[in-house]
Amino acid sequence: MDSYISWFLQGLVLVPVTLLPIINPLSSAPVFAATVGSNRSIAQRLARQVAVNAWFVLVASMLIGTYVLALFGISLPVVRIGGGLLVAATAWHMLHHTEDDDVHAVAAENAATLSDAEIIQRSFFPITFPLTTGPGTIAASIALGAQIPREPVKYALGVAVAACGAAIVSLALYLIFKNSVAVLARLGKIGTLVMIRMMAFILLCIGIQIMWTGWAELNAGVGVAAAETQLPTDARLNPRHAD
Repeated sequence: MDSYISWFLQGLVLVPVTLLPIINPLSSAPVFAATVGSNRSIAQRLARQVAVNAWFVLVASMLIGTYVLALFGISLPVVRIGGGLLVAATAWHMLHHTEDDDVHAVAAENAATLSDAEIIQRSFFPITFPLTTGPGTIAASIALGAQIPREPVKYALGVAVAACGAAIVSLALYLIFKNSVAVLARLGKIGTLVMIRMMAFILLCIGIQIMWTGWAELNAGVGVAAAETQLPTDARLNPRHAD
């Protein structure tokens, strides 16, 4: 029982620690603040809706993402390499890009013309996707879900870890977005810039680590396949070993 509890707690910590640096809600907070302006009521409602949307995306990616990959014949190491490359490219863009991203700029430009109903309707795009739970976050979620054991008890705990871990991430998103105007005002322009650059560097390291893990798994798989292919030849050359 203690081992199950320990495994559950480790997974519960791993999910938000892995996903929050990739999501980097502080980088999306300016877009959110530009969308809601100074309307705290709209900010609260929109933050709640974005958090709910993000929870569903994360849980679905962790629990059924591997089955979707199997349907299309894509291996998890390839997803890790692709997702890590995308995460690293995003981080590199954040480190060196001095102007607002095109999606950020469009969202901020159109914010003033949106009604309250339109703001709520657009909670999924672009704030939830791709600014909050983009391809990098989805790839990382799939990688986390692939680590859930198929043993019944641990699988049930894994589902609970996915739901509770995603809830922690969604709660953090809700709190940051809800108070985005106050948070950015407290950090100031320089503080916001420094925070984004620090998170971008951490994100770059995470992307490289994800790629390295996928590359190591691909090499291990190639080595095992080569060994299995070579075994019959060795057996023919050494009849005594074949017996």
